[in-house]
Amino acid sequence: MLVILTALAASGSADAACYGDYKAKRDKPLRLHYGVIELPDAVCGDAKLAQAEIKARIAVEKWRLLNVLSIFGSEGLENRKESAGKFFLRF
Repeated sequence: MLVILTALAASGSADAACYGDYKAKRDKPLRLHYGVIELPDAVCGDAKLAQAEIKARIAVEKWRLLNVLSIFGSEGLENRKESAGKFFLRF
């Protein structure tokens, strides 16, 4: 019984994805982008942790975070896909 409950809990949390959308920039020459990123469950409920996660991940390609616009679930994902373009789930 415990195995079944554990499996059900794990499958339920797999569906509860968390994403953030953000704006970032690079200098010399100035480039801006809007992006959407999947976030780990551990940062979904904390705006400061989510901001730090996004900042660290985009910094790998020398992008600087300007701001996090929102943290949302999978229900808002498809609406943002076109706007994010090549920065949709890139990082």
